[in-house]
Amino acid sequence: MTQKIRTLIADDERYAREELKHLLSQFPVINVIGEADSGSDAIMKSLKLQPDVVFLDVEMPELNGMDVAKSLCELKKVPLIIFATAYPQFAAEAFRLEAVDYILKPYDDDQLQQAVKRIERKILPTPKEEHAFGKLAIEAEGEIHYLFPDEILYIYHENKYSTIITKKETFQVKLPLKDLESRLAPHSFFRIHKSYLVNLQYVTRLTPWFNGAFQLELDGIDEKLSVSRNYVKDLRKRLEL
Repeated sequence: MTQKIRTLIADDERYAREELKHLLSQFPVINVIGEADSGSDAIMKSLKLQPDVVFLDVEMPELNGMDVAKSLCELKKVPLIIFATAYPQFAAEAFRLEAVDYILKPYDDDQLQQAVKRIERKILPTPKEEHAFGKLAIEAEGEIHYLFPDEILYIYHENKYSTIITKKETFQVKLPLKDLESRLAPHSFFRIHKSYLVNLQYVTRLTPWFNGAFQLELDGIDEKLSVSRNYVKDLRKRLEL
C-alpha cells in the first residue's frame, strides 16, 4: 500500500482552501486530513492532527503565516511547510524558516507538481536499491519489450500516449507519464516539464530561453527540449557537482 502524506491546508479564505484541496486531489500520495481558517486554528489543528505537511497562507487573521511557521517549528513533530500565498515579497523570510517551497496564487500546475515532488523526496522512503537493476517492461503492438533505463533518452506525453525515445527505437505506450516516472525513480530521470521526462546522463547543455525558462540539449538528439522555469532550480541541483 502506498504511504499517504497527511496534509493540512491553512487559509482564511474558504474558496482558496477548496481550490487547493481540489488541485491536491490529483496527487494520489496526498491525503488532506484537515483545514484551518486562521493562524491560531492552524496551530491547534497541527497539534491535534499531526500532519506531515502544512500548506500555509501568509496573510491570515490573529496570527500571520510567518508567526504560525515559527510556532510549528517548536512542535515535537515538526511538519514540512509550504507557503501558498498571493504575496511574493515574503519568499526570502519563508526560506529562512526552512520552508520546503513557496507557491503563488493563482496556482500553476507545474509549480504545484514540483512542490509535491519535494515533499515526496523528504517524506517517502527511497525505492529499494535492487529495483535499480531491473528493466522497464512496456507493451507495444502486442509485444512486451524490456528496456534498460540507460537506453532511454527521454519520454514525452501527448494525447493520452507516452512516447519513449531510446538510442535505437521509439515506442508509444498508453501509460501516464507519472507511472513511468515512478518506475524510473531509482535511475537518473528528471521531470523538466509536465509532459517531459529526461535521462540526465545525456544532458549536454542548458541554455536560457525566455521568462525564466531554459532549453535543454541531449547527446544524440537535435531537438531542444523546453525546461519549465519551476523545474530549473532543482534540475541544476541534480546536474551540477
